[in-house]
Formats: sequence, C-alpha cells, structure tokens
Amino acid sequence: MMPEFRLTLAQMAPIVGNLAANAAAALRAQGVADAQKADMVMLPEMFLTGYQTQDLVLKPAFLADVARHLAALAADAANGVPMLIGAPILEDGNLFNAYFLLNDGQVQVVTRKHYLPNEDVFDEKRLFTAGPLTGPFDAGALRIGAPICEDAWHRDVVETMAESGAELLIVPNGSPYRRNKNDLRINLMVGQVVSHDLPLVYLNMLGGQDDQVFDGASFVLNPGGHLAVQLPAFDEAIVPVDFRQTEQGWRAQTGLREILPDEWEQDYRAMVVGLGDYMSKCGFSKAVLGLSGGVDSALVATIAADALGPGNVRCVMMPSEYTSAQSLEDAACVANALGCRLDEVPIAAPRAAIGDALAPLFEGLQADLTEENIQSRLRGLLLMALSNKFGEMLLTTGNKSEVAVGYATIYGDMAGGYNPLKDLYKTRVFETCRWRNANHRPWMKAPAGTVIPPRVIEKPPSAELRADQKDSDSLPPYDVLDAILEGLIDRDLSVAEIVALGHDHATVKRVERLIYLSEYKRFQSAPGTRLTKRAFWLDRRYPMVNQWRDPS
Repeated sequence: MMPEFRLTLAQMAPIVGNLAANAAAALRAQGVADAQKADMVMLPEMFLTGYQTQDLVLKPAFLADVARHLAALAADAANGVPMLIGAPILEDGNLFNAYFLLNDGQVQVVTRKHYLPNEDVFDEKRLFTAGPLTGPFDAGALRIGAPICEDAWHRDVVETMAESGAELLIVPNGSPYRRNKNDLRINLMVGQVVSHDLPLVYLNMLGGQDDQVFDGASFVLNPGGHLAVQLPAFDEAIVPVDFRQTEQGWRAQTGLREILPDEWEQDYRAMVVGLGDYMSKCGFSKAVLGLSGGVDSALVATIAADALGPGNVRCVMMPSEYTSAQSLEDAACVANALGCRLDEVPIAAPRAAIGDALAPLFEGLQADLTEENIQSRLRGLLLMALSNKFGEMLLTTGNKSEVAVGYATIYGDMAGGYNPLKDLYKTRVFETCRWRNANHRPWMKAPAGTVIPPRVIEKPPSAELRADQKDSDSLPPYDVLDAILEGLIDRDLSVAEIVALGHDHATVKRVERLIYLSEYKRFQSAPGTRLTKRAFWLDRRYPMVNQWRDPS
C-alpha cells in the first residue's frame, strides 16, 4: 500500500476580536476532522483573531490575549488531530502574521508570512514584520510547505519550500471577494504547481468583515494545474481531502467539485452576506430603510429581506407633494412582494414647520437646492428616529454612481449604518434587479419570483424633490456616466484616454470635477460591501482637499 494522508479543510468564518468564539470554531472543526479520521485539520490565515484586524493587532493587551488563547487552544486540542491555524505572534518586539501547527498540547511549528501585501485593502507592511524564507515542516507521512496567502504569489517563497523537500503546499488565506477574483487565484496557483510539480491546497476564509466579504471558494490542485477539489463559494465546508503517494509524487484524490456561481450571483451573495454579517456582528437583527418607489431602495430592501428575513425589515415611505402616485404604488408593491412591513410617514407638515422657522432668514431668496436637501434631511431624521426607537439599523441606498458624483445628500439619504450598493454602479443595479427577479436560491430568505416590479426597474430614475425632476436633469445618462466613472475610478484612466474612447470632453471633465468635489461626502458615508478592486474606502484613498485636475 502506498502512503496516504487525509487533510480536513475547514472553510469557516471567524469574528474579528472574538478569540473565544474563534477558538471554539477551530475545536469544532477538529472534532469533525477526528470523525473523518483525518491526519490533520487546516484553518485559514489569522483565523484565531479574525481578519482583517487593522490596528487592533497593534494593541499590547490584545496580543497578550491572543497568546493566552493560542496556548489554551493548543492544550484543548491535545487529544485531537494536529491543527493548523493562523494568528499573530509577537517575538522580540517584532509582530508577525504567522501560521501554527498545534500538536500534543503545544505549538510545534511556526511559519511567518514573508510578503506583506500593501495594496488594495491591505496595509500589512504597516502592521507586521516580514518573516524569513522558510522550508517545510514534517507532518508525519509527508513534508508540508505553508506559504501564507501573498507568499504563494511569489516564486522565491514557494521555490525555497520545494527545494527544501516540501511534498505538499498548503496556502492559508484571508482573501476578500471581488468580482472575478477566483480566476486570478486559480491562475496564480496553477502557475506554482506547474513550476514546482507539487499538489497545492488553497484554503480561504468566509464571512463579512466591515466592507469586505471573504468568499471561501477554496480549492486543491494537482501538478499540471488539474483541479481535484473545489469547495463552495460563501458556504461553510469542513471537507476531507485525501492525498496518496504515487511514483510521480503525492497527488490529491478527486473529491468535492462544486460549480461556482456566475459573477451576478456572486456579487448579489456578497451583498447579502456583507449586510447580514455586518449587522449580526454589530448586534443588530432588524433593519429600516426608506422605500421611495425607486430601483435603488427596492434592491436594498430585497437584499435586506434575503439577508435577515422579511419580518426583520421595516420599509418606510415618506411622501411629499412631489411624490408621484406611481411611486406610492411601487413602494407598496415591493414591500408586499417581499413580505416586509411598510409604514407611511408624510413629510409635508414637518417640512412646512422647518420652512416657517427659516422663513425670516430666507426672505427674498429663491427656492433652490437648499429646499430639496431639507426634504432629504427630514427623511434621514425620521428614519434615524425609528432606528433609535426600535433598535433597527438604518440602511442607506445610494449606488456607486451616486456616491461617486455626490448625487446624495449628506445627513439626509446618506444617513445610516450600512450601504449594500456602495460599490454597485447604477447600470448594474438595474441588471441585478432583473437577475434577482429571475433567480432564487436556498440561502435567500425572501420569496422567489418578481419581487421588484419591472416598471420600478424601467421608469426614469428620479429623486422626486421637485416637480417633474429626473436624474438626467443633473447627470449624464447612466450608461454614459458609468462608463466614464469606470474609466476614472476603476481603471485610473486620464481624461484624454476616456475622450479617446468616444466620450465628450466637457462631460468627462464635469464628471471628474464632481468626483473630486464629493470626496468629503464619501469620507463620512456608511460602509458598504466591496465588490470591485476600486471600492470607495480602503481601495481608493484620496484627499478631501484637492485642487488638482487632469490637464488633458
């Protein structure tokens, strides 16, 4: 009989800062691995602390608590299979992102991350010290190299392990979701297994943390880049993978091969998970939002109902004299289709009271954007009052197009605790609504079917803050706007490059100006689910005071 090795992969969701809960989850995974008769159980990068910890990991009291929990976990895990788990470690004044082998009640092996990512949402060079290049460790039947996350992207780390006798590569990850990122992961790891002729395990964590969502989608590759195992996206999985020594070396046996969803489903699932986890980890179980009859609030209501259950979502229609009968009907249709509560709170009387209070100061001045913003801020005030009174998190509903150009009222419709659409351009909002109407999955808690009426998707968007108002009065058509925004924000193109793609120079310059002028609004905006590589917050950090404009 050729030697065999069974490794249980624990694709699970930690909670940042909840060391006891994360240790308990690790022990639960070990118990499953014991039942599976595994030789070892593997958990993701930084699982004991959760990820990303940001500056929490610099706090001495936190690090001391991590060390205590790691020692206690090693002791508690002594009677089970050996455990691999990630956590920070402080050694001689140097802080490392590390990966540990716990066995026989002790920490037997420590691997320290060498390449510290410092792009996109990562800032690890500010937090950690780079560890040395290291070789593999002995796992009984075979020798294992453990490049931690970014380390597996670099040839020298993997090459050092392979040349030192590694027979299997395992890559613990905290890799957050963004659209089509799995293709990048697969391609990079295929390059490593082809170069070094070793099987590779890529284990990613799960769950929402602030704006980021960890999507799992872990996999196992054999030499040549052949996919042996594919775990699901976004779902917990504690799965054994069998490795067998052959004349050509160790090989993973074909196991679970999940089919990953397309980008539309993954984006939608990320928004549902991001919202649900953010709320639950912040101690909220119910949400409230303004339901205007428009497409953005309809989609947010649907995401919230899918994440929390329709009974935990309060929708509020706050009509003014500019609210159309169609908007009232559409809001009611959405709420009824989802099964959510719908309250109506007219704003005419409080708006009149504010107008009376300001009348002496505004005397002789024409009504303008000021009065429009009063309506939006009144709605924000009323929604925050409901949030405070009933303990429901207020959700904001601005899409990425609006957030980009400041087409939102600060302290008004921007008020709230979380924005699921913050990284979703308006044109994708329309398509996402159509996708949700046509698709239903077991993880969705709201009903199947057409929950967002077609006319909500198809009618001209309007804030309804003045008579006959349409978004197109103030902004280019959304297909034009989004193409320009994608160029300026997502691709960092110059104005000249975007004009060369066929766009009007004056329009591009106007959009550029709006983006820069709105930076202070985004600085104060609610967090929202990251879907792309250039989401607003950690991905894109610009000064609020900025007088530079592209001269082209």
